[in-house]
Amino acid sequence: MTEGLDFTADWFSKPGDSVRSQMARRQITADRVAEHLDGGIVTLKGLLAGTTAVDERHARSLSVALGGTAGFWLRRQANYDEAMERAVDRTMDDDAEVSAWLQLQVPGDRPRGRMSAATRRVELRRRLSFFNVGTMDAWHARYGRICSDTLFRTSQAFESEDSAVLMWLRSGEIGTDVISTRPWNAGNLQDRLDEIRKLSQVRQPARFLPKLKTLCAEAGVAVVTKRAPERCRASGASRMVAPDKAMILLSFRGLSDDRFWFTVFHEIGHLLLHGARTFVDADMEELDQSEREANEFAARVIIPDNRVERFGNLTRNRDDVVRFSVETDVSPGLTVGQMQHRRMIGPTEMNYLKRFWKWPDLAAVLD
Repeated sequence: MTEGLDFTADWFSKPGDSVRSQMARRQITADRVAEHLDGGIVTLKGLLAGTTAVDERHARSLSVALGGTAGFWLRRQANYDEAMERAVDRTMDDDAEVSAWLQLQVPGDRPRGRMSAATRRVELRRRLSFFNVGTMDAWHARYGRICSDTLFRTSQAFESEDSAVLMWLRSGEIGTDVISTRPWNAGNLQDRLDEIRKLSQVRQPARFLPKLKTLCAEAGVAVVTKRAPERCRASGASRMVAPDKAMILLSFRGLSDDRFWFTVFHEIGHLLLHGARTFVDADMEELDQSEREANEFAARVIIPDNRVERFGNLTRNRDDVVRFSVETDVSPGLTVGQMQHRRMIGPTEMNYLKRFWKWPDLAAVLD
């Protein structure tokens, strides 16, 4: 690749978009690119997200890893900076649009008190960069439908703010940039369900998550794990982030194995049954046909049809439940969760068979 690598100076597009495009075009993994960068994968994530600017060191590294000259990558950053400033200037002239932008939640602390003009510019720039759009109209075209669509699931027990959920969803999308996958193939995902179910028997997330991500990536699905921010009650989400790449986003909400794995299978169900539609799921109540279908799909993965009769005869006997779970290739916690859901036992019974995690223990595995 030469100096003439494509870009449009007036198009609001961060250098990370070119990095992502060249990684895909040349089939170079994130790990290979990160090897060339000071700071490794952390720096690459920052470049892709737009939170790290391309400096001379990064430009030289990108030239080696992806092609183009160092001068190209520096000019790519300069053009983006100029486009960003034009977008900020244009927006600052419209108080209503500024207010609309500042209502959106983005990672990091929000300034307290009355904002100065300089602070408003900084906060506006953060939002334009995070959502990677130059106008509020562009934001509505890309994200507004998710807020108003009936596929946007919020908890019935807690109030879930759209802005917090969208920040979590967008963070997940950014997280997929460093996950290499094969092209999306529903059949390949279906074929891996048995192997994925068996992973529920593994106790520690640090051991099962890499295997889960690999199995899903082989079918074109990038699995991202991100703790939900305050006021976001989402357990999982699924959507197509590119024509040939799907995303499953998991929050570990509930901190129990039955909740986590039901969410995994629920989101897989959405991808297999409902295609390219976007789902953000909180309590996973049966709010419409799509949710009922995804719930039923998840339940069938946990308790396959050929095990339903045996499952129906389970009692509160610990050894019987454990034996059934081993024979079914699921953890006892998932069996208990299904027994509770189907009201075979009470919601607090046999919870000692579930595995519960704590946030400090998950810090190393969250993206």
